[in-house]
Amino acid sequence: MDAPLLQTKLAPPLAQASVVPRPHLIARLNHKFTHPQGFTRKLTLFSAPAGYGKSTLAIEWLRQSGLPFTWLSLDESDNDPVRLLTYLFAALQRFDKKIGRRALAMLAASGIPSYEVPLTGLINEVQEHNKPMILVLDDYHALQNPAIHKLVSFLLEHQPDCLHQVILTREEPPLPLHRLRARRQMAEMRQGDLRFSTGETDGFLQQVMNLQIDQQDVEALTRRTEGWVAGLQLAALSLRSSPDIHAFVQSFTGSNRYVLDYLFEEVFQRQPAEVQSFLLTTSILERLTAPL
Repeated sequence: MDAPLLQTKLAPPLAQASVVPRPHLIARLNHKFTHPQGFTRKLTLFSAPAGYGKSTLAIEWLRQSGLPFTWLSLDESDNDPVRLLTYLFAALQRFDKKIGRRALAMLAASGIPSYEVPLTGLINEVQEHNKPMILVLDDYHALQNPAIHKLVSFLLEHQPDCLHQVILTREEPPLPLHRLRARRQMAEMRQGDLRFSTGETDGFLQQVMNLQIDQQDVEALTRRTEGWVAGLQLAALSLRSSPDIHAFVQSFTGSNRYVLDYLFEEVFQRQPAEVQSFLLTTSILERLTAPL
C-alpha cells in the first residue's frame, strides 16, 4: 500500500486517571488465560453497545496483565483487505520489526491466488517469533466486508499459541464463535457483564465524578440507566448543575439533552439509512409491537 499509515490507529486509548475498580471482571478475564507455552485461549471478545466501558476495561485488564499488546483501531476504510492486512502487519511489527516483512512482500506481489497466502506467511513469522503477544482489534463492527471476516476467521483458526486476539465490538461479529466456545478457546464480556452494579455506580459518582448522592438516589439512578456507564456519566454531568439532586434523579430519562446528543451521534448516525428511516418513522409511537 503506497499511502502512509495513520499511526494514531495503532495507538491504544490513554488509560483514564480515575476508574472504578472491577476486580471480579479482571479475575474472569484472567481465569485460565495463560500457560507456560503461551495462551490457553485464542480470543477474548468484548461485545456491547456504545458506552458500556469496553475499551476502559480492556485497557485496565491488559495493563494489569503486564503482557505485551498492540492496538489497532478499525474504521469503515479498513473494509479493503489489502489495507487491513497492511495495518495488521504494522500492528504486529510493534513487537518485532521483522514480523510481516516477508508477508508484506507477498501482499505486494502481483497474481497472488488469495489473501490467505500473505496471511499464512504472517502466521509463520509470528510462530517464529514465539513470544507472547496480544493483538487488539477495536471497533470491529466497522468491518462489513465478508472477505475481511474470512481473513480474521482464518487467523483465529491457525494462530499460534503465542498470539492472542482481543476484539471490541458493538455488534456480534460474523466469526466462528460457536466453534471457539465449544473448544473453550474464548472468553466473553457482554452487555450484562459490563453493566454497573449499585455499588459500582456509587463508586463512580463519588470517586470519578466527585458527587455525593444518598443511597436511595444511587439505586434509582442505577435502575434508570440500567447500569449503562455512559448514561451514568451523562447524568452526573447534569447533576453537577442541578439544584435538586433527588428531583433530577427521579425525572432522569433518555430525553436528557446530554443523553440525546450522545445517542444521536454515537448510535443513530452510525446506522444504515434504512434503519434510520425505520427509527424516524416509528419514533412517534408510544408502544412498538415487534411482530407487527
